[in-house]
Amino acid sequence: MKSITLLSTAFLAFSSVAALAQETDHSGHQGAQTPVEDSTAEVGNAAPPPVPADHAADRIFPVDRMALARKGLADEGRFRTATVMLDRLEYRMVKGRDGYAWEGEVWSGGDIDRFVFASEGEGAFGRRPENIELRALWRHAIDPWFNLEAGVRHDIRPNPDRTYATVGIEGLAPYWFEVEGQLLVSDKGDIHARFEGYHDIRLTQRLVAQPAIEANFAFQDVPELGIGSGLSDMELGLRVRHEFAREFAPYIGVNWERKFGDTARFARAEGESASATSFVMGIRFWF
Repeated sequence: MKSITLLSTAFLAFSSVAALAQETDHSGHQGAQTPVEDSTAEVGNAAPPPVPADHAADRIFPVDRMALARKGLADEGRFRTATVMLDRLEYRMVKGRDGYAWEGEVWSGGDIDRFVFASEGEGAFGRRPENIELRALWRHAIDPWFNLEAGVRHDIRPNPDRTYATVGIEGLAPYWFEVEGQLLVSDKGDIHARFEGYHDIRLTQRLVAQPAIEANFAFQDVPELGIGSGLSDMELGLRVRHEFAREFAPYIGVNWERKFGDTARFARAEGESASATSFVMGIRFWF
């Protein structure tokens, strides 16, 4: 009986202490508590902090000099430079008529806008060049990966020469494929299109294999140029280059060309073959 009385007395004492602890002011410990969020506030729409109007360096250095330095730093992102890129300068060994080809460009500008002068052509030794193209383009970045192109292309060869207004897009497609598409309208009213693409496969740090494709289309027959409507010709190549430096790389490879439809018929009528496979060797450089 005495034990029960002791237990009852202890329980009543514990209850009194607990009640007193609940009534005690805990305002001094509010910092340790998790703040209660305002459920009425809309997440993500808080007002932005004010833009800093003071600069710590102004307290030490002359204000005008620091303003000039900050302007120079901002101008660093708006650079202008120039590059010469000769993507192909090659000798082609073809049965019966060895030949040559080139493709390159010079550009000047920055990341957003550039002026580009490009040229490409091919021919056989001992004969007049079969094709010579000159292009003057304005290239404008439309996103981090692609550029819009617009300008003029003039074909010195074949004869008669032609001048085209051209518009297109070029850039880096997914999986690191370099692609370019062009739509051309000549001064005679004929319309053409071209698609080009290539992909660099890095075999080692210096050895690079590059498969490439070029396809030309015509929307109507152009007999004076030996071009038929539809897919007029296609070129496939595989070149393996060794980069002694990123700016200089000799290469070897194979190149296949084929004319189709009426374009092939026009070529045969001129005594030419509709297809050719050649072993190529050349150099690629830029600076």
